[in-house]
Amino acid sequence: MKYSPIVIIAVLSLILSSCATKQTAQKSEAPEKSNEEIVVSSELRQKAIAAAREAEENNDNSSIAGSASIENPNEHTNKTYFLYGAEHLGLENYYFDIPVVYNKAVKKWIDYFLNRGRGFFERYGARAGRYAPILGKILEEHGLPRDLIFLAMAESGFQTKAKSWARAVGPWQFMPYTGKRFGLQIDWFVDERRDPIKATIAASRYLTKLFHEFGSWELAAASYNAGEGKMSRAIRRYKTENFWRISKGRYLKHETKNYVPKIMALAIIGKNLKTFGFEDIDFHEPLDFQEVQVGPATDLFKVAQELNVEFEELQRLNPEILRWFTPPVGNYQLRLPVGKKREFASCCSGSPERLVASDFMTYTVKGRRSNLKDVARKFKIKDNKVLSWLNNVTEQKSLDRGERILLPFKEGQDIKDNMYADLYERPRKTVRLRRAWSTRIKRALSRGRKIASPSEYYKVRKGDSLWTVSRRTGTSLDTLIVSNYHILKNRRIRAGDTLAVK
Repeated sequence: MKYSPIVIIAVLSLILSSCATKQTAQKSEAPEKSNEEIVVSSELRQKAIAAAREAEENNDNSSIAGSASIENPNEHTNKTYFLYGAEHLGLENYYFDIPVVYNKAVKKWIDYFLNRGRGFFERYGARAGRYAPILGKILEEHGLPRDLIFLAMAESGFQTKAKSWARAVGPWQFMPYTGKRFGLQIDWFVDERRDPIKATIAASRYLTKLFHEFGSWELAAASYNAGEGKMSRAIRRYKTENFWRISKGRYLKHETKNYVPKIMALAIIGKNLKTFGFEDIDFHEPLDFQEVQVGPATDLFKVAQELNVEFEELQRLNPEILRWFTPPVGNYQLRLPVGKKREFASCCSGSPERLVASDFMTYTVKGRRSNLKDVARKFKIKDNKVLSWLNNVTEQKSLDRGERILLPFKEGQDIKDNMYADLYERPRKTVRLRRAWSTRIKRALSRGRKIASPSEYYKVRKGDSLWTVSRRTGTSLDTLIVSNYHILKNRRIRAGDTLAVK
């Protein structure tokens, strides 16, 4: 059984279009209610693009474009801060619109970026030419300091596809929950954390909330890294709202303690490039584009071919699109290189069906008792709705042996292409070990026998494991786990623990 993708998409669009609603993000919206979908207004987009062009025309290579330009601090729209204690550096710019200090921790990071990390700063700075003007303008539009672009620089080096070990993604390194909480769409087809404009709007909302909650940019930045709960507990524990005093304690991780001084070091260098010998950075061209509306499941390879542009260029302009076609429900605002909008109108606007993705890979069902969930599991497609959309059948429908199922991979494409790297990535080792431990505990709870009235105990020695204790005492591993679950539900055994064994 094989369905025409064009028919499928048309039917699905009619059925599901009533469910696909979008609400425009309002600048005045309270951060606590910012879980609506982000739609970039044309006014903001035009201002951002204008800022990029202005930066390209006026950049003198003395500071990162997009940061606050403070010629007269008394006339600056936002509060300004003077960098005291660094007069001996002979800087070109001592004024910032976020609090910046020069102390031992900040100096350590400045020394790092001037020496061992010099290559990193040069790469960050080059990418800043492309993204920082837009980021700075959007921050300003939300009433925030433009120098917060250095927070994004510290997070990702302005990489739209940056991904951390903790699965934070994009230029602002949003975790999935936080990204969705502040209006970003994250699913199998798109990840708006990678969109520099939408992610900056979400980051502006989040940073506004954090500043209102903690009352200082140092604490807001630290909580952006560690989480609001962690910072609130740190404030209560040390009975101070001074970040530098809190950072002297052991409660915060080294990553968070280094985070704020790292941002400040980047800001000091980024606004004084000539002083620190970075005036020759080859800045990327500022992000500029035109937009067209395309239909559901538009094949980006076909668009690239029609417009005679590289597929990679469309990916670069639309980093939030994870696959080779746009989402299968609703129209999509696609970004094109400047000058291609008119060409798109003449070649494609009148016949959008020509661009609908149709070159889908197929899979022939081999088992007797199978359904779409089984196929999705086989190809590591965690969202079961993807195959339902593509094949126009329910997830539970039984599949017959020999039945052909459309897969969301492009025909002839390796399913382990970089485009699908997220399907095959392995969690870091500590996460895998934690999951394995959790699975082992659950298995023991389902089949182990608890010792009702223990008569013998074992005191854990250094180097012991549950397996060695089981061997030494003759008690089965399952019984050992169930009988000592009050300890094992939270952690592994440690030297000094007393375990019931008989």
